[in-house]
Amino acid sequence: MKNLFIHHVFFWLKDPSSKQALKKLQAGLQNLSNVKTIRQFHIGQPADTDRDVIENSYSLSWLAIFDNDADQASYQVDPIHLQFIAECAELWNKVLVYDSIDFT
Repeated sequence: MKNLFIHHVFFWLKDPSSKQALKKLQAGLQNLSNVKTIRQFHIGQPADTDRDVIENSYSLSWLAIFDNDADQASYQVDPIHLQFIAECAELWNKVLVYDSIDFT
């Protein structure tokens, strides 16, 4: 599919050892998947891989695939996304986002 917009977010929890915080963030991300413009999503944790080029210090990742940049822009202001931020922002101390589009 052409013109896909990939939105990949990595979260570092304030307390990485807190199973409760991890579950709350995972539940928040699961609810976030209800945004109508999301084509596909994935909630992930670091894989058990060990090479020099691998960054695995994050707690959870969120990958959302959109049909285009307009759908991603709509997601940014969607009430479900804004609710997720309001309810879960207290859990993390760092967020890193990688957005990409098709190579032309």
